[in-house]
Parts: sequence; C-alpha cells; structure tokens
Amino acid sequence: MTNELPVNFESVMIIDDNLIDIYIVSRMITKNNFGKKILQYTSAIEALKYLQKNQENIPLLPDVIFVDIYMPGMSGFEFMVEYDKLPGALKKHCRVFIISSSIDEEDVAKAKRDKNIVAMEEKPITKEFLNDLKLSYNISLS
Repeated sequence: MTNELPVNFESVMIIDDNLIDIYIVSRMITKNNFGKKILQYTSAIEALKYLQKNQENIPLLPDVIFVDIYMPGMSGFEFMVEYDKLPGALKKHCRVFIISSSIDEEDVAKAKRDKNIVAMEEKPITKEFLNDLKLSYNISLS
C-alpha cells in the first residue's frame, strides 16, 4: 500500500530550451505524481504547433503548461502572444505558468498583465510549488 498523492493532471507540457531544466521539472512532476504524461519541448514554436494541431482534441491537450521566458527562436512571452490566438476552449483547459531563472520585475509585471498566465515561478520548480498548484486546482473545482 502506498501513501502517494493521486495524480491530478493527465498531461503536463514543459517548454524550455535547457535540457537539464526539462529533466529536473520532469523528475519533480513524476516524483510528486503531478502528471501522468509529460510533453517536453525545447522549442516554443514546436510546442505551439502541437497545441494548434490538437486544438479541437481536448483530451490530447496538456492540463498545465510550464514555459520558460528566455529561449531562442520564440521567447515565452512571444509564445503567449500566439497562444492568445488559440480557441477559448483550449485556453480554458490549459493553465499556463511562466517559469524563469531570473525574476525580473518587468517580466513579473508583464506576466501579471497576461490574462492567460496563471502565475510566474522562479526555477527550479519545487515540490511545494507543485503541491500548492494541485491544492489550488482542487479548490477551484469544488
């Protein structure tokens, strides 16, 4: 018999150009039963393509998206501009969190202004952050 918390989310998407950060977040998600399936992207452009391709198929969409700010090709904030163009049903299903190694005041203000961003969190993601997120999700469902 285990004392593990039940998995809250079917699918979690991680968008980060740093493979070490992706590994750390993936391990944290797995270890804490935060999500069953982890979609890993080193490119925000590729992650956006996945969302666009599956926008009509809600079961394939991630429940939670963790996106880094500073990435080559398309930054996290540029990703959010394109994300905002996606259908309302998709945006209602996916909860987006900005994850960054530097919490710049300007970035925090920008994240707070974006209606599609739930919150901003400093790297590395902690067990406490994931547990708080699970708890706030469960409260919002009741």
